[in-house]
Amino acid sequence: MNLRTPLKIFMAVVLFIGAMGGWHTSALAQPSALVKVDGSSTVFPITEAVAEEFQKANRGAVRVTVGISGTGGGFKKFCRGETDVQDASRPITAEEMEACRKNGVQYFELPVAFDAMTIVVSQQNSWVDSVTVAELKKMWEPSAQGKITKWNQIRSTWPDAPLKLFGAGSDSGTFDYFTEAIVGKAKASRGDYTASEDDNTLVQGIANGKSALGYIPFAYYEPNSKRLKAVAVDAGHGAVLPSRQTVEGGRYQPLSRPVFIYVSKRSSDRPEVRQFAEFYLAHAADLVAQVKYVPLPPEAYRLALGHFQHGKLGTVFQGAAMIGLKIEDLLAREKSQ
Repeated sequence: MNLRTPLKIFMAVVLFIGAMGGWHTSALAQPSALVKVDGSSTVFPITEAVAEEFQKANRGAVRVTVGISGTGGGFKKFCRGETDVQDASRPITAEEMEACRKNGVQYFELPVAFDAMTIVVSQQNSWVDSVTVAELKKMWEPSAQGKITKWNQIRSTWPDAPLKLFGAGSDSGTFDYFTEAIVGKAKASRGDYTASEDDNTLVQGIANGKSALGYIPFAYYEPNSKRLKAVAVDAGHGAVLPSRQTVEGGRYQPLSRPVFIYVSKRSSDRPEVRQFAEFYLAHAADLVAQVKYVPLPPEAYRLALGHFQHGKLGTVFQGAAMIGLKIEDLLAREKSQ
């Protein structure tokens, strides 16, 4: 007898049983539900940590994908109904509110942490320890393009060396907040700088350049502190370094800011999305601290969970930028909702 005949019979049986649905191994290996998240690279480390723990808790029954297209890019998808959850490093704008309204997308606004946006230079930089808000404006305002190109143009005691700037791309909420806080108008910035929505790209560029300066979320500075140096910011009351203590004390201004997730009302009708949002708020304090952001007080997470569970939709910011907001200010707004 041909030795290949039993093998052929065995393979035929396997294919027959598989076709008849006798085995469901591949189906069991795949998650039965999906939660789509996109948006801010600032909020990404928090959401990634939450997603990892949530998927472990659900033993792989729910898959969570977390994209990074920037706050602005993420809101475009979110307001088209393409994602379930939006990571945002600033509140939703009036234009984004209108886009969501036109598409029938209602949402929950859930604050999850505070960030200390950090001005950084390379560890190779020996001359910068602090910078004033006015000096940052001089570097970054639109009129500086092509004109303010050397360090000594900012402060005469700094060297006659090229000023190489790195910052967030125009789809980033970090870009919106930084320009509003420093220049005085959202999106008002010189264009001749290295821009990226990916903060890891900015870290690499700044760390490798002795003459570089940039701004990044605190969670991207902390693990790279051996390569980067944080610069203290002076808003008129002395130079202050970013830290959990200076944010909680309301002293690191104007670059402290709340960050959020927005959850689609339509998506929240699905059990996996509702469970993800509730898990997020229940575990945020610990995971926020682990990824080096500043957790909100426990009361803030309880308020957010209550708003989510009781169907309180919309935003407490009404499309306006909130510069210089302190944790207690955020809490007061949440209580008034």
